[in-house]
Amino acid sequence: MRFVIVLSTLITCIIGIEISTFRLSQAVQLRDGRVYFVQAPRLVKATTTFDDVNIWGATYYFTVEVPPDAGEPLQKITINQHSGLDKINFDLKNSFAFTKTEKRKKEKLQFQISNKQQAKTVSLIFNPSVEPGKTVTIALKARQNPSVEGVYLFGVTAFPKGEQSHGQFLGYGRLHFYRNRSSLFSPFGW
Repeated sequence: MRFVIVLSTLITCIIGIEISTFRLSQAVQLRDGRVYFVQAPRLVKATTTFDDVNIWGATYYFTVEVPPDAGEPLQKITINQHSGLDKINFDLKNSFAFTKTEKRKKEKLQFQISNKQQAKTVSLIFNPSVEPGKTVTIALKARQNPSVEGVYLFGVTAFPKGEQSHGQFLGYGRLHFYRNRSSLFSPFGW
């Protein structure tokens, strides 16, 4: 009798683990076909290689973590310049994205990139999609840093894989640009 109770408890535990694992691995899909992340990715940080105004060729890095329980791979990211007095233009041909492998090596990702200049939005569609449990870094090459100093905010939105995927706003990447240090000593102030 005791063996039956132990066996029954063990089977119940195994079934519970199987069901909870199944639930975590499935995305949320509504009746109308829209797909959502179970657990949304997270914007980890935003940085730039140069934070002086008017510098040519800086790279802006946006790092996004896709949690293991996301439910779906990351298919698309949009980055929208939300604020800042100057519009920043990107060199899309020289922009790239990567993940880090277990050996800390960078693995470049394949993607299609588009830019809606009027909307100040860059979109990257990953092919293949970024699997849950990975961290991706998007490196956008700026043609030139803004000419006006200040804080520039970039809204980052992630989309799961699917034809009708719903974007999840991850937050703002904040970059602060400063007046060139050399211009502080210029008699003209520029």
